Amino acid sequence: MLPFKLVYSDDYFLPIGSHVFPAEKYKRIHDRLLANGIAAASDFVCPRPATDEDVLLVHTPRYVEKLKTGTLSAREELQMEVPYSPELVRAFWLAAGGSILAADYALNDGVAISVGGGFHHAFPDHGEGFCMIHDVAVAIRRMQADEKISTAMTVDCDVHQGNGTAVIFAGAPGAAGPPGPANQARVHKQTSNVFTISLHQENNYPAFKPPSSLDLNLPDGIGDADYLACLGNALSLGLSKVKPELICYVAGADPYREDQLGGLSLTIEGLKERDALMFRIAKGEGIPVMVTLAGGYAHKLEDTITIHCNTIVAAKEIFGVR
Repeated sequence: MLPFKLVYSDDYFLPIGSHVFPAEKYKRIHDRLLANGIAAASDFVCPRPATDEDVLLVHTPRYVEKLKTGTLSAREELQMEVPYSPELVRAFWLAAGGSILAADYALNDGVAISVGGGFHHAFPDHGEGFCMIHDVAVAIRRMQADEKISTAMTVDCDVHQGNGTAVIFAGAPGAAGPPGPANQARVHKQTSNVFTISLHQENNYPAFKPPSSLDLNLPDGIGDADYLACLGNALSLGLSKVKPELICYVAGADPYREDQLGGLSLTIEGLKERDALMFRIAKGEGIPVMVTLAGGYAHKLEDTITIHCNTIVAAKEIFGVR
């Protein structure tokens, strides 16, 4: 039995047809975890959809109304890069509910993982890059509205910069902080109660990258050792500036060297060590961590499933078993 909960529903499936986003991955992760004995059925909890009130903590009433009534413009749907349907809206509301539930469990148990979510390209008034609404931001704002936390940190390890996250939790730009290994670290003055960290490939989507609190713009082809050094530096710098009451970790699978939409060179083993490093630091600092299993577009779907399952394995190894 795991010492933390896995938030999952079969309805996490995104009804988007043939697409580079592997919508079936969530069920495949769930089934692999059970088949390999990594998790038991009792370790999973099923979320409820977020309420409209939850979603409106982050997104504009006009945008929510468009989503609920199917009145997006052709341009807005094209920008989202997934085909609109009422069923897709329900799936995204459920993903946001899953992140809310995972945040709640993390605050009680020290860690919790949603087998989904991490839709970090969604903005308050529109969707982008396969992301309709920003589940992680909704979870943070729900925790804050319920006075369960006041401060949070996002640690985004997707290969693509979390542009929606940066805008939603924007602080005022300030002086650059100390450079990282490739002179790529940029830290900005923080005026929000959420400190945002993004480690991403510089020469990749999105073309325009609004400033996070701390951005590490990684060079093409960076491998395990340099990436782990960057992550360690970013966490050290971020935690020197704020002691959050919750870390929201976007565990992207797409820094993998065989990813179709990435240009970094991490191995499967390196990605597991990335997760372990994140968990060791969070545990050592006594900060609860909520995890979402974000992007992953490996040429072989089985590799993406393995990377995501390894995130749970790493958490199990760091936090032990009951």
